[in-house]
Amino acid sequence: MGEILGYGEDAFTLWAIKKLISEILNKLKDRSSPSDCLIFFRPSFGRSGGKESEQFGEFDSILASPENIYLIESKWDNFSENKEDEIELEHEQVLRHELFTWYHKNWMSQGYRDWKEFRTVLQNDFERNFLDRKKAIAPVGSLLAENLEFVLRKLKEHFKEFSCVYKEPKNVLFYFYNKNRSKEIWKVRSKDVDVKDVNFEVINIDYSQYVLGNFIHLD
Repeated sequence: MGEILGYGEDAFTLWAIKKLISEILNKLKDRSSPSDCLIFFRPSFGRSGGKESEQFGEFDSILASPENIYLIESKWDNFSENKEDEIELEHEQVLRHELFTWYHKNWMSQGYRDWKEFRTVLQNDFERNFLDRKKAIAPVGSLLAENLEFVLRKLKEHFKEFSCVYKEPKNVLFYFYNKNRSKEIWKVRSKDVDVKDVNFEVINIDYSQYVLGNFIHLD
């Protein structure tokens, strides 16, 4: 296969999890080997549907090592000058991390036979924890339920393979920037929600030496 070049935030994310995984694990203070990691790229849980929907959008990536699970959002400087030391996430982006953490914690806690049992047992708990969501857990047979169950099963299998003790997933923000015209960022904010309890860890990734024009090599 010849040269593959990608453009934009998604391409930078794919490049980073393919080429820089050792560096990323090091920044996360995770001692795992890259070969022992499970990575999802752009796992979809529907659109960011808001209060009227069970759907809650896509992570840019989910990285599971033998030590932990990292739920990843990506932002970039868009090839322009950035002078800020913090970045803003939308309400739905922050809520996505809270929702998936709830799903993961509860799926890991018991050996549910299938999604129907999971939904029946936990629907009331979901509604108590997410009062602003008019619809509850993804309905049985829906594409959202299928995707969630598949990802949750794979993560549980991964933890079982390495005899891991359950840990709540960590929330991570990749910030792609050009050090020649942008600053690193260190904080995450949101206009609509308090992100203090969500605790995003920022991983700054300088792409300046890797781009060809405004494109990044993916091969």
